Amino acid sequence: MTGFESPSTFAVFNRMNAPQLDEQIAKYAQICSRLTDEVGRLLVGQDKMVSRLLIGLLTGGHVLLEGVPGLAKTLTVSSLAKAIRTDFSRIQFTPDMLPADVIGTEIFNPKDATYSVKQGPIFSNLVLADEINRAPAKVQAALLEAMQEKQVTIGTETFRFGEPFLVMATQNPIEQEGTYPLPEAQVDRFMLKATVDYPSRDDERKIVDRIAGGKPVPEITPVATPEEIMEIRGVVEKIWCDEKVRDYAVDVVRATRQLGDGAGGPLENMIEMGASPRASIFLLKAGKAHAFLDGRSYVTPHDIKSLAPDVLRHRIVLTYEAEAEGKTVDSILRDILDNVPVP
Repeated sequence: MTGFESPSTFAVFNRMNAPQLDEQIAKYAQICSRLTDEVGRLLVGQDKMVSRLLIGLLTGGHVLLEGVPGLAKTLTVSSLAKAIRTDFSRIQFTPDMLPADVIGTEIFNPKDATYSVKQGPIFSNLVLADEINRAPAKVQAALLEAMQEKQVTIGTETFRFGEPFLVMATQNPIEQEGTYPLPEAQVDRFMLKATVDYPSRDDERKIVDRIAGGKPVPEITPVATPEEIMEIRGVVEKIWCDEKVRDYAVDVVRATRQLGDGAGGPLENMIEMGASPRASIFLLKAGKAHAFLDGRSYVTPHDIKSLAPDVLRHRIVLTYEAEAEGKTVDSILRDILDNVPVP
């Protein structure tokens, strides 16, 4: 055990490196508080989901929400988008969609024998891809360039998106009727995959009282601007991260690749495909945003450990042996986090 487990130790190192960060965090944290409060006027019991969406928003990382219908996934995303004074579009994915329905297409003008580009709903700052796994693979593939390069190519022209650009997607569990599993290349573009559970009894009662109580549903009011979001991103990038915390994040990600190479132990041969180095990058970025939302100017191992399941669960493919033993991705990740030494 080392002194790096103590947050005060991280704080001492941070004050030597970035003395103005605390003031900036205190200033911009008010904006995030306003966003959370505004969304909370309409939603009950989805604090974790809102937190993960904010982490994606503050780092520029796309977010995938998975849960059964009726858990307010779409409502949460749309409410957060409305709380920001920016462009927002919602794409309802269906089995009969075509790529042109997402990114747009070229239209022939017979009058002057020319082609013009009709832009699709992906041309927005915040995009809600609703029930993304109900569309076939060719439609999902149309999002690859948009999510990775923040641009799309239509015909011979390439169009770049404005900032901030963020895809917030929802999907139903693949066991449900009419769903398609997302390709590995597609899910890897998402920084986080958060699972949405049923609310507690008390929260569900509050939901019933609020929605079915006969009172008018409150309207979401914009409380932030795109410029403020971009300024916060600049602050988040300055969050201090010690070398040992960086090593810890890399060790956690590398552990997902070492379980299938004969490393030994009870988890040997449990993972067919582990997470790529992109996961290490996303884990550190998400850790900085988590620290910012917690009011800290430094990252601790707790930030990494808290976000590792959301960053890694969609990047891991289990072996048939693991599935036969009833293992799940989340249970494997819990075992990994229990075994990787914490600095």
